[in-house]
Amino acid sequence: MQTFAFDTAHLLAGGLVLVSFTLLYQDRMYGLINTFALHAFVLSLSVAWQAYTRHEPHLFVPAAIALVLKAIVIPLALRRMVVQLGIHRSIEIIGGVGPTMLAGIGLVALSMIVMLRATAAADPLAREDLAFALSVVLLGMLMMVTRRNAVSQVIGFMSLENGLILAAAGASGMPLVVEISVAFSVLIAFIVIGIFLFRIRERFDSVDVHALDQFRGEQI
Repeated sequence: MQTFAFDTAHLLAGGLVLVSFTLLYQDRMYGLINTFALHAFVLSLSVAWQAYTRHEPHLFVPAAIALVLKAIVIPLALRRMVVQLGIHRSIEIIGGVGPTMLAGIGLVALSMIVMLRATAAADPLAREDLAFALSVVLLGMLMMVTRRNAVSQVIGFMSLENGLILAAAGASGMPLVVEISVAFSVLIAFIVIGIFLFRIRERFDSVDVHALDQFRGEQI
């Protein structure tokens, strides 16, 4: 039974890494939003499984938050925001999909090597979950770097935060107050980012962050 629990936990955490690669591959806005919803759904399953197998019922709170807020509410809000902003359906990927995916594979390999060596004395389940979580975090950072569209950068930031939740749940669990504060932080950050996106669209008639660089260059 314990082996089955470990294998399932690793399967879900590894699935989150796989969905992170799918996020990197997406070059369509609606596809990116739908994939992020799947990302949050897999995270909720992973955290809920941790709560069940480790008998830590308080972990069901972040699992429910990820399911309701990040897999349903935020994707719906993003789709509405995309329609209101009139954003183009295609997403420009800096450097192309191929090099980005290769860079992602390198980051995952680096995460595995560093984290498994650094946590050699830790619990086996926690070690591998932390390695997967670091991979998700680094892939989220890579997505933020390789996307010029502000909405896709927001999604990269939120996928990065999903990796942090997986790390916290896999290590030793999170206190309830931390879970609640994380939920409110994500919600507030999303609201602020939404306002920011509308201001960019109003000022530059685009949400391409390259417009900000051009404007800054003109000012200089």
